[in-house]
Amino acid sequence: MESSSGFCVRLSLKQRYFLLLCFAVGAVVAYRFTRSRTEVRKNRHVVGLRANSSQFTLETKPFRILGGSIHYFRVPRAYWMDRLQKMKACGLNTVTTYVPWNLHEPERGVFNFEDQLDLEAYLRLAASLGLWVILRPGPYICAEWDLGGLPSWLLRDKNMRLRTTYPGFTAAVNTFFDQLIKKVVPHQYSRGGPVIAVQVENEYGSYAKDKGYMHFIKEALLSRGITELLLTSDNKEGLKLGGVKGALQTINFQKLNPDDIKYLDAIQPQKPKMVMEYWSGWFDLWGNLHHVYEAEDMVSVVTEILKQDISINLYMFHGGTNFGFMNGALAVGLPAPKPMVTSYDYDAPLSEAGDYTTKYHLLRNVFSRYHTQPLPELPSLRDKSAYQPVLVHRHLSLWDTLHFTDKPLKSERPVNMENLPVNNKNGQSYGYTLYETTITSGGALNSRNNIRDRALVFVDKHFVGVLDYKIQELALPDGKGKRTLSLLVENCGRVNYGKTLDEQRKGLVGDIELNQQLLRDFIIRSLDMKPGFVNRLGNSAHWVSVRQRPSFPGFFQARLYVSSSPKDIFIKLPGWNKGVVFINGKNLGRYWSIGPQQTLYVPGPWLRRGDNQVIVFEEQETDGKIQFTSTPDYGMTVDVE
Repeated sequence: MESSSGFCVRLSLKQRYFLLLCFAVGAVVAYRFTRSRTEVRKNRHVVGLRANSSQFTLETKPFRILGGSIHYFRVPRAYWMDRLQKMKACGLNTVTTYVPWNLHEPERGVFNFEDQLDLEAYLRLAASLGLWVILRPGPYICAEWDLGGLPSWLLRDKNMRLRTTYPGFTAAVNTFFDQLIKKVVPHQYSRGGPVIAVQVENEYGSYAKDKGYMHFIKEALLSRGITELLLTSDNKEGLKLGGVKGALQTINFQKLNPDDIKYLDAIQPQKPKMVMEYWSGWFDLWGNLHHVYEAEDMVSVVTEILKQDISINLYMFHGGTNFGFMNGALAVGLPAPKPMVTSYDYDAPLSEAGDYTTKYHLLRNVFSRYHTQPLPELPSLRDKSAYQPVLVHRHLSLWDTLHFTDKPLKSERPVNMENLPVNNKNGQSYGYTLYETTITSGGALNSRNNIRDRALVFVDKHFVGVLDYKIQELALPDGKGKRTLSLLVENCGRVNYGKTLDEQRKGLVGDIELNQQLLRDFIIRSLDMKPGFVNRLGNSAHWVSVRQRPSFPGFFQARLYVSSSPKDIFIKLPGWNKGVVFINGKNLGRYWSIGPQQTLYVPGPWLRRGDNQVIVFEEQETDGKIQFTSTPDYGMTVDVE
């Protein structure tokens, strides 16, 4: 021991420098080696998804896409992990999602990719669970979403031609893609990320108004750094016009028709086949029944698709909710548009609240046959709660809230909501718009079919009736002198599919007349009920005790006390007619007694321990009671045709 320590002491200065140098070199070599190992690990992705033969390949090995759609914007962020884990446990290997332009760019040039809209966080989460991603960035997404995801401020341009190479549209798409695609690029497979494919637009074959448009969208993706496999998606008819050179065509359907598969094969010989949207259920419209698609029927089709060596994406795997005013509307095949309900349960394998269904268990059994390893254990279900009913304790007439709105517009003629000078001159996107003018007589009020979509009509704040697509004339009572005519017009949801997208302006979109005389000189107020308005309302000192008879329309306030950790619940309003519910400032969506939907989903993470503020905007009647249940009620059912 002594001799060795003596040796250390007696090292010359030169020798000590030499040893220090050796140590430093060794450390650098070791660092570079471990770093390169880390980078190899991160970039172990070499050859991405390819469609060069009758089977997809990933890393040159045969690969089958077992996909399902979960839209991050329809699921509370606190539940993203839960829903994706349940997808993984069902045996799926790929999640597909749309990107809603209208949420990410609510005003021109104002972008939001935070919190509920943090797309990158969603992609990272999918990757952490070993799920691949097919991204469907639009810009049009359909999705039973207001205007198919396109921002309403596009419609301020009276010449706008959506989904074409019209310069006003392409300029807006370019600005949006400049922001969006740079967030997607680092998450591509070739960069070590989960995105294995990107869809070019969405079902363009059913629109097909501009032959150059799909090429423009494809180039908009490629020029910004998208390098993964490109896809398009259409129903059988749409396949004829929906493709673009350089993108693999995929098909959408619910019932398997051998001729459809043969047609896909014929237009793309020796290419892999994929059902991009296998519709696991269907959406619902207000005033109709709740659609269901029998689990056994669905699973038999899925089984046959897989037997034929076809890749699949379940649309939807988990539908979620059209929170707020974001639901779309259907016009195709109907005399007038009908809005979608708030729930997007879709009768999907995972329910609106993330519960397992018969479909889920049957599918899990089918998908397990396509895995060599056992599937993950089923994540445990989250508890629901059914709190005791609460009573409304205060109310506020709509007429007493107008000072909380933006400055009103005085206009000789009616102005549609998108062209109002609100929201930094981006117009009003959603909610209600109040139009008021002075009348000097009663008589026949005719809407000339210019109400979009539904108006409550008042004379001096007394309710007279409703104008909509069906009812276009009302008798106004006679009276003396000048009186105020008020029309509270609701945008019930813009059409999301079909050829009428350019015609989706809302509010009063033209003249109305009284006794065949055009009405003029309006005062117009935007009631979009955004969070700022709702918070100002909640903190207002103008609320009145319910001991006084409430006036309608009005806001009604109650307190829900939660004594323990908050759980998911459903709100039920059997004694109310039509309106919107806000909990702690968050817009849960619309309710309407005509059904089919009778409950609104309240995610547990949106509640807090202690007092929770419930505000209900009700148009016409209430029993003053807010009820809660642990199970949803989507109304009477009908089989999907």
